[in-house]
Amino acid sequence: MTQRDEDTDEDTTAVSFTGAVRAFGSVRAVDGVDLRIGRGETVALLGRNGAGKSTTIGMLLGLYPPDAGRVELFGTEPERAVRAGRVGAMLQDARPVPRVTVGELVGFVASRYPAPMPVSRALELAGISALAGRRVDRLSGGQVQRVRFAVALAGDPSLLVLDEPTAALDVEARHVFWESMRGYARRGHTVLFSTHYLEEADSFADRIVVMDRGRIVADGTGEELRRAAGGSLVCVDLAGRTPDALALLPGVRSLEVVAGDRVRLRTDDSDATVIALAELGAIRRLEVAPASLDDAFLALTSSAEPGTGPEHRTSVPLDTVKAL
Repeated sequence: MTQRDEDTDEDTTAVSFTGAVRAFGSVRAVDGVDLRIGRGETVALLGRNGAGKSTTIGMLLGLYPPDAGRVELFGTEPERAVRAGRVGAMLQDARPVPRVTVGELVGFVASRYPAPMPVSRALELAGISALAGRRVDRLSGGQVQRVRFAVALAGDPSLLVLDEPTAALDVEARHVFWESMRGYARRGHTVLFSTHYLEEADSFADRIVVMDRGRIVADGTGEELRRAAGGSLVCVDLAGRTPDALALLPGVRSLEVVAGDRVRLRTDDSDATVIALAELGAIRRLEVAPASLDDAFLALTSSAEPGTGPEHRTSVPLDTVKAL
């Protein structure tokens, strides 16, 4: 790579993980992660509890230095990017500050940044303008969550990192939150958020990164992940046939007996699968449906059995997303 190529890459990259490793004792919470997030992208980070999401975010924020590999934000160390005011974060374990008002808290945080967002604007984006004079320690859980969002926005950061941002929010508040996020991202800001709400990742992220056992197992759009898990689900009664025979049908990637005499086929080509079923004989209670993001997530994170070493699992680049 030439110096010009390196300069161009730095100009367009907000987040870069290269072979990043972080262990706690004998447990590798992050195990050789390679990840690039371009400036202006909105990326969702998914994974089961213990998959390594929070440690990855901690490394990105400079809270955990990598044991091996490299983590960079905007071409520099995370600590430098944070000190320069280029990063805002909304973390799950932040506690309400006692005896200060919402406006005072957001104003104080904004004052620590070189080019902060106006406090009134941060409160407006978080949907808490009416709470400016209220004490933070007397708010509900959902209100405190929105205060955390306003605090993350206060410095008008280039990169916004959100750990489970809509936890404790009701449906209406979640809708308001994501409308605000859309507006913020449209201004060219980079957003990385973790969530357990798969529909949020599908609706609001440009890309979805799936982690499992400390490694990235898939990286792509919601549609790419659904295709990776098998584009469609075909459910049908066995009607005297053996599951092994149906597993060999065209397009079938996996098979599951779901209830007694009924089977679910995950297939890349539902038309070919159904035609082949018809050629075998009677089709009873046939159902065909596209695979959901939930199906894709379960397929991607349950493919490796506990105790399987990392040598049996590989990262999946954006242009070749597939189930592992």
